[in-house]
Parts: sequence; C-alpha cells; structure tokens
Amino acid sequence: MPMIIVRYVTPEPRPELRAQIAGLAARLGAEKLGKDPAVTAVLVEPADPDGWFIGGKRPTDDGLSAFWLDIKVTAGTNTKAETTAFVKAAYQEMAALLGPLHAECYVYVHETNGDTYGYGGRTQNGRWAVAHPG
Repeated sequence: MPMIIVRYVTPEPRPELRAQIAGLAARLGAEKLGKDPAVTAVLVEPADPDGWFIGGKRPTDDGLSAFWLDIKVTAGTNTKAETTAFVKAAYQEMAALLGPLHAECYVYVHETNGDTYGYGGRTQNGRWAVAHPG
C-alpha cells in the first residue's frame, strides 16, 4: 500500500493534469520506494489558486505552479536514501509536468505504524505476519 495525496495549483487550469499526476505519483512510489502499484491509491486535487499562499503571496501571480505531495507508507519499510531519492524525483518530475515551480513545494513521506492502518480490513502488520509466519 501506500496512500498518496497530491494537491497542486497552476497559473492556468489544466484538467488533463489529474491523471498525469496520479500516474507519476504511483510510478515514483514503485520506482523509488518499492511500493506495489497494484495497491497504491492516489487522490489528486487541484487547489484554488486564490487560496494558495507562500510567504503571503500567491505563486500563480508570478506565473509559478506549486504542489504538496503526501505519501503514507509503513514505518521502517524504506531507507533514508530511498526517501531522499523519492523527494528529489517528485520535485523534478512535477516541475517537468507543471512547469516552473515555486521552491516551497513539499513532499512528505509519512511513515505510519503498521498496526494503525491498512486496507481491505487488515492492518499492514497483520498482512506481514500472514506472509511471514513464525
């Protein structure tokens, strides 16, 4: 699993971005963090440019895009090098997709205890225990 949420703003509306961002986020989760794309959920939400402020200014007023990407993964499943590679690639590839970005775009790899979340009615640690009987 992970669950990925991406919010973004661009100077001009571009409805085609939603599917492109979803594909990009899932691909990077697989390539950089080793997450199974078959169970990766992605929610992409364009934000209201009038409501996105950085340092008291709207980035879109300066012709810039901005985004926030939050991926939730099971704690302990990724190394510091993997998360660093994910953050770097997400920024670079979102810039290629959205155009010029404000520097304050955030990528958050949120490690969550495997006993506190899951999918299909089972926790992540419960899935692990079934796959690795002791």
